[in-house]
Amino acid sequence: MNAAVKTLKSLVPAWVVWTSELSPFGLKLLLLCRGSGFPVRVLPASGTTLENLRYSRRRELLLRRRLPLTWPLMTAEDEFPAVPYLFGPGGENLYDSTAIAEWLDGRAGAAALRWIPEDRAAAFVVRLIDDYADEFGIYMVHHNRWKVSATDNDAGARVARDFASLFGPLRHAFGRWFARRQVRRLPYLFSVAPEGFSIEGVARVLTPPSRGGFPPTHELLEDAFARLADILETLLSERAFVLGERPTLADAALYGQLAMNLSDPGARRWMHERAPRLEAWLVRLHDGAADVLPARGDIGLDAAIKPLLSEIFRIHVALMRANYAAWSDLRQRGCARFNEAAFDRCEALYDGELDGRRFRAVAKSFQARVWMDCLARWKALGASEREAVARLLPEDHGLDGEVR
Repeated sequence: MNAAVKTLKSLVPAWVVWTSELSPFGLKLLLLCRGSGFPVRVLPASGTTLENLRYSRRRELLLRRRLPLTWPLMTAEDEFPAVPYLFGPGGENLYDSTAIAEWLDGRAGAAALRWIPEDRAAAFVVRLIDDYADEFGIYMVHHNRWKVSATDNDAGARVARDFASLFGPLRHAFGRWFARRQVRRLPYLFSVAPEGFSIEGVARVLTPPSRGGFPPTHELLEDAFARLADILETLLSERAFVLGERPTLADAALYGQLAMNLSDPGARRWMHERAPRLEAWLVRLHDGAADVLPARGDIGLDAAIKPLLSEIFRIHVALMRANYAAWSDLRQRGCARFNEAAFDRCEALYDGELDGRRFRAVAKSFQARVWMDCLARWKALGASEREAVARLLPEDHGLDGEVR
């Protein structure tokens, strides 16, 4: 091997993010790596067929528990996602974008950006916003892609391009299957159409479905997204990032979800008209180099984030409480199947009310863990730290009464 080739190979990042451009968690992870100065390659889009086959096999072995998981520790309530994963040259296998943010912080040098603040009160708020984006934000942005942008999104074609080297001449069929699958999964992702719903010019297999016995949730999701867009439009007109002058995990989580809709024309037009500052912020993070993510700058807990936290309690916390209650009750009655596997069998379903509207959902074990972790972080705060956070929360937040 000549010197030029050796030099070129030394410049290629040895770490790999296995993801698709369609994944909000993939977008979040890539921003985390960029801000941490952690160079990665993105596969399968930029890989050779041989590389992609190798990493696809590695992922399958990890899911089948044939390879060790480096980070995080996995509990019985967790599930492996389709993407993203962070694979290292020494056999390192990591998943879960929030956990990887913690891992990146642990590797960061003194001058590097840290995603989770050292101040524990601020860290609690950051993690709460991250939970909201990951657990409820994903419902809103998938709804935007497959309902709001139903007539003009090309997500199936784009995922086919990402995985072209693995599917070869079958990639177009894979893209069509993926689009139909994502639309079919919408009720699992909290987006339920009214009975008889249709969109002119959209084929039945790509029309967001209703589901017998499930109240429609389109208006609930669209109203929640409009409120979030308005809140962030105001907040980001006053500061560079959610908590101040440097980014945190809260920014990465909101970016990951909302930036997914930058490539969905109908949803992006709505955002451009309703929240142009938010759109510009997302584009800046999406297209910018690492220098748009300063490692230094003041952050803090102030009244400016109260509207965002109020919305989080109105929607996310209410849903996590309902899900946890259902999951706990079902477990006590001997139910062992949750999440999408249960949903597909019409098992582990529960009814609730969110923002004054009825819904039906499947109990999700991973969301139960999210809520238990949130309560554990609240319990771990000191009295003065809880007081600092409580000043920004709704008066009836009820967290103290739920700590076990």
